[in-house]
Amino acid sequence: MKLASRSVLIALGLLLGFLPVVHAADFPNKPIRWIVPFPPGGSNDILARYLGIKLTQRMGQQFVIDNRGGANGIIGTQLAAQASADGYTLLMASTSYILNAAVRKLPYDIQKSFDPIASIGSSPNSLVTHPTQGFKSLQDLVSQAKAKPGSVNYAHTGVGGFNHFGGELFKKVAGIDMIPVPYKGGGPAMVDVMANNVPVMFTSVTQALPHVRSGRLKMLAVGAAKRNAAVPDIPTVGEAGFPGYEMYVWWGVVVPAGVPRARADKLHREMVAVLRDPDTRNWLASNAAAETDLSTPAEVRKMFRTDLVKWTGVAKSAGINLK
Repeated sequence: MKLASRSVLIALGLLLGFLPVVHAADFPNKPIRWIVPFPPGGSNDILARYLGIKLTQRMGQQFVIDNRGGANGIIGTQLAAQASADGYTLLMASTSYILNAAVRKLPYDIQKSFDPIASIGSSPNSLVTHPTQGFKSLQDLVSQAKAKPGSVNYAHTGVGGFNHFGGELFKKVAGIDMIPVPYKGGGPAMVDVMANNVPVMFTSVTQALPHVRSGRLKMLAVGAAKRNAAVPDIPTVGEAGFPGYEMYVWWGVVVPAGVPRARADKLHREMVAVLRDPDTRNWLASNAAAETDLSTPAEVRKMFRTDLVKWTGVAKSAGINLK
């Protein structure tokens, strides 16, 4: 009897040890929803759509982009937090994922409600304007803002968002006053800048690049330590006369907390495989002005903690607080 019981336990142990492999091998067997918590047209949307096609090709199931804009990404992020932890819902996370937590109380916990899957990459901030505004340089814009305080508006995606932080930090560095105008996402904000309804926007080079190349926008500077290879003729903010201004947007992928390890690991491996592909790296560099990042989930989680401390401090010094 003891021998039989022992045999059963051994068999059960072997079966349980094999189950995660089967779990991963059978995944995915239906489409995967990728929530982008911003409207179409922004950098999060641009990257998710490109990478979604690549992942669909690799994994044999469609990655469906689900734009859920509003409240600077909070609405879509909350929806993802409430989704089943089965690996069939992804969330596009970006700098605003951390910035929101730095300035306000959220209906989810960025550390506990989600598990990181992968980091995608990063791109510097930039300042763009409509070509007919007459700003030939960043100094021209600053001169007008100083001569007529409050006469220059800038579009952003919501209080505490990447674009808002970019504008408020520049105001401090340049010693000027500009009026923030909120939108539901980077796409709608940029449409109004291209329509010349709002003169200025702080946004990622990724989002601005195609419109700069088409002549619908003029880029005055990039918020980086050095010039960006995608726009080599555009000076940094420091080169333009305002040292100390650097800001980057990063993107990553998270899932609702508790997704089975085998499925989370498979999603990480497939995402990294896509990011390692030379075609992807070239596309990100030339079309999105982005550098890829192959951080592990543990490294991404550590970055979340570090960035939260950093941006909470920046928000306090800049007077951005909605808590």
